[in-house]
Amino acid sequence: MKLKELEGYLQDVAVFEEPKIKLEQYPTTAHLAARMLYTAHTTYDDIENKAVGDFGCGCGILSIAAAMLGSAYNVGFDIDPDAIAIAQQNCEEFEIEMDFILTDLSATPAPAAADGDPSSSRGSYEMMKGKLDTILMNPPFGTKLKGIDMVFLKKGIDLANHAVYSLHKTSTREHILKKAKEWGVECEVVAELRYNLDKSYKFHKKQSLDIAVDFLRFEKKPRTTEGS
Repeated sequence: MKLKELEGYLQDVAVFEEPKIKLEQYPTTAHLAARMLYTAHTTYDDIENKAVGDFGCGCGILSIAAAMLGSAYNVGFDIDPDAIAIAQQNCEEFEIEMDFILTDLSATPAPAAADGDPSSSRGSYEMMKGKLDTILMNPPFGTKLKGIDMVFLKKGIDLANHAVYSLHKTSTREHILKKAKEWGVECEVVAELRYNLDKSYKFHKKQSLDIAVDFLRFEKKPRTTEGS
């Protein structure tokens, strides 16, 4: 599938009708989602036949793109049952199979697993430990809860078997590169992009706002045994 074709399909993914500002719910655009997944697929071979997790999956656009590019398994993690309901509807429309885990990724420590509701499994993200090759995310930038972007990122790196892809404000690049070094993972700035945010909330004064963001790839370094 070509990049433009993928972006065209993703234009039909339904987004939030009533986004929740507390959760910083801004939909990932089809333009950004297509470029993120197409690059992860064609340049790094991190999508096709891989088990893929979507942190803060929202309406499911990243997972839908992954499925279109041949992922073997998709699971979305989100704190908002309303967002998961939209994502489930989108998956039905696109005839894509996807599991969901209703969980609070910002919680420290992670919440213990509990009985789920009919729409999704409820529990800890840790229940997927060792099962996911690649983690995708467009995390909250931390305007409402400071540092939540780094909490998402660290948990994604802990959970992924191989690679994590994420969007972050370009202004935070040096901090993230420093943290990646502390965590013992390789971090690559894959691309510098513009995140166009349309007016979503009443307090927004502008019809749209462009934010400079980095598309980052984190790769776990292979473990070495003593004497090797």
